[in-house]
Amino acid sequence: MGNADTKLNFRKAVVQLTTKTQPVEPADEVFWNQFWSESVTCVQDMFTLIPAAEIRALREESPSNLATLCYKAVEKLLQAAESGCRIRREQQTVLNCVRLLTRILPYIFEDPDWRGFFWSTVPGPTTDDSVENEMPPLAESLLNALSDLLFCPDFTVACTKKSGPENPEDIQTLDSCEYIWEAGVGFAHSPPVIITHDQNRAEILKLIITCFSETMYLPPVADAHSQPNHWIAYFTSTENRHALPIFTSLLNIVCAYDPVGYGLPYNHLMFADSREPLVEVALQVLCVSLDNEPAGNVSVDGTTGGATAMEPVTDVGGSDNLFVNYLSRIHREEDFQLILKGLTRLLNNPLLQTYLPGSCKKVHFHQELLVLFWKMCDINKKFMFYVLKSSDVLDILVPILYFLNDARADQSRVGLMHIGVFILLLLSGERNFGVRLNKPYSVRVPMDIPVFTGTHADFLIIVFHKIITTGHQRLQPLFDCLLTIIVNVSPYLKTLSMVASTKLLHLLEAFSTPWFLYAGPTNHHLVFFLLEVFNNIIQYQFDGNANLIYTIIRKRNVFHQLVNLPTDHSAISKAMMKRGSRRLGVHTPEHTGGTQSMEGSTPAVEAEPGTLKVTLAATPGIEKMTEKSPASKAHTDNQSLSGQEGVDEVQAGAQGDSCPDGQSNVVKGQVEGRPNLVKSHSHYVMGLTVMYVMGLTVTYVMGLTVMYVMGLTVTYVMGLTVYEGSAATVGGGGDGRPPLKRAESTSSTGGWVATQDWVNSWKQKLPLQTIMRLLQVLVPQVEKICIDKGLTDESEILKFLQHGTLVGLLPVPHPILIRKYQANSGTTMWFRTYMWGIIYLRNVDPPIWYDTGVKLFEIQRV
Repeated sequence: MGNADTKLNFRKAVVQLTTKTQPVEPADEVFWNQFWSESVTCVQDMFTLIPAAEIRALREESPSNLATLCYKAVEKLLQAAESGCRIRREQQTVLNCVRLLTRILPYIFEDPDWRGFFWSTVPGPTTDDSVENEMPPLAESLLNALSDLLFCPDFTVACTKKSGPENPEDIQTLDSCEYIWEAGVGFAHSPPVIITHDQNRAEILKLIITCFSETMYLPPVADAHSQPNHWIAYFTSTENRHALPIFTSLLNIVCAYDPVGYGLPYNHLMFADSREPLVEVALQVLCVSLDNEPAGNVSVDGTTGGATAMEPVTDVGGSDNLFVNYLSRIHREEDFQLILKGLTRLLNNPLLQTYLPGSCKKVHFHQELLVLFWKMCDINKKFMFYVLKSSDVLDILVPILYFLNDARADQSRVGLMHIGVFILLLLSGERNFGVRLNKPYSVRVPMDIPVFTGTHADFLIIVFHKIITTGHQRLQPLFDCLLTIIVNVSPYLKTLSMVASTKLLHLLEAFSTPWFLYAGPTNHHLVFFLLEVFNNIIQYQFDGNANLIYTIIRKRNVFHQLVNLPTDHSAISKAMMKRGSRRLGVHTPEHTGGTQSMEGSTPAVEAEPGTLKVTLAATPGIEKMTEKSPASKAHTDNQSLSGQEGVDEVQAGAQGDSCPDGQSNVVKGQVEGRPNLVKSHSHYVMGLTVMYVMGLTVTYVMGLTVMYVMGLTVTYVMGLTVYEGSAATVGGGGDGRPPLKRAESTSSTGGWVATQDWVNSWKQKLPLQTIMRLLQVLVPQVEKICIDKGLTDESEILKFLQHGTLVGLLPVPHPILIRKYQANSGTTMWFRTYMWGIIYLRNVDPPIWYDTGVKLFEIQRV
């Protein structure tokens, strides 16, 4: 009853404040103290007892009272920071002030007229104008007080000195570097875990990230973000004397967290974990603090210009942010090992498999972890090279591919798909990544992908194929990135399995369909990427890739069709009309049988209706995200490409691989007409793929701002208007997707239309010489063997190809071209939007930003 009375008194004070027409005097301590008294004991009460409508009414009708409320709350925090916050009542006052400001600040930021309030000069204790002008802005006072409180003995950190009047802890002279929260980078001592300290730290960090959230209320255009966020800039500057210990505490608390602990089954159901909420908000504060570059600046590289890892960063915008500076200067291998081990442990946590269902605690902040990993690789290149120099990078790759495969059908997780692909694009620009992919894959995480025996490269290709063929339509802008990653690693892939080889040919078969090539001015780029993959493997990794060579021979009609692609106007019109009569009708068992998925896997599911999602800033096209650079001379050496450096030897044989898509292993012994060597039913499957890829309506494409995401021209977007009009229903996929719709014809609406000159302009550049020479040499030999020996099994052909050679028969090897990620303002804005979208959706208890005027993104329901 008493608790209800105190809440009632608090509610009365709120009503009294919002209904007063006259300003309340700042000196009326009795009235103001009601807002941080012990009436409120948790943050949820604060959000319940102060409705959004009343905060907005206070802001509009009694602005002086709102200003005084904020000023008095900050004043209380300053007093507590100066006194050391030793007694229980004072600590409760601090927590309630923190909760109150967390509740109010979003409504300050949503009004442009109020955003400068915290950065204005506050009234001083004297009327002397000169003294008043020297008072720091309210925002600086608030951030200073919060930083002090993060290292307050017996409140947020354990006291290391004897207590008592003869030897008190003075928080103003305290060396906070001795009170770093967790052992790790730059700190060897592991403090005791105290639940109340973790809870207090988390509440203060929630307010800090709320202060930083002013970014949410700016539109997603470069002009609005031309200046750094003032809150983050001050918090990470030399003005904050605790910047180093805060940075180290946040990093160490994340990297040291082990949600499983000693592995006791169901321990998370029996004991409360105070550390997880702290780790989550610490991770968010860390990611946001590392991202405060103006929209026009690229990311900072701490090793640019030959600087050592401990030299200060001198790049524009880098030296001012101490968090970026400190991160760029980490250089000890033991620190890198600790960070990488912590990140991989948390990223792999959702993949843990136990005999007892639900017995292992699972964390859900993998998106924030991926952003942090991206930032660390971008800011500290020495860290990225450390990750790539051993097979530890595969501990990053496997969970990323798991998340990509799991999220491919969920439109609410399209941002997760992008960040995963961006990281792989960044890593694929380095030779060591491709070399590491040759390690055999034995993790066997249950995923709804075909069972295969092979390497991590096979795993990557199979997952990418699954994303392209069964992902939702909003993933189409990622196709360029996915194929670019495969192109980058292809010169180093020693052995591809039959499953992965077949998947690559399936993609080529889909993307080389005439009507698909003619449907848009950049669709042929996908074919160029895939041909480059085949050329790289044939020229530099022919030995050991008999599975791919065999699959190329078996699917040689695809390449012959590309050579003979019609270019005259009537053929183009006929191809575009033909797609209008296509149907994916009857699902025969032969067609839908497909391949067996891994045991224990569950298919990717779409988002539940009503699931919240946020819009993302447009990403640049692949040509703006990457820069072409030739591989070093050493990389073109075949011995170097074989990847002997510390990588386990890969067995060349892949006879045990099963052929996907219901393909028969019977080899046809006919020579006339050169039929397929192995009967295949992939045409149906790939027909479905093509329909799904291109089954976009104009409204949907325009809603995705494809001209930015894909780096396409306005002409292309306008060209897609040919899909408008009466749409024909295409049968749903075998995975239960609803029917897709596409247009019946290429009825012109004044948009882009394929022409003979346009087709000729790129057809003559198709890099088919190497592949056609291979087919010219090997097809007759293989067919002769099939006839002479009466072969009925493909394993004999594979043995022949494994011992074959094309030395002196192929064209001169082409130089290896690697497309490396390059930082640009477009991806900087995308990451900013994505990170704040995560923070918005993850902070639901309490719902800090819910129903406020956020402008950086839109909140939608699936």
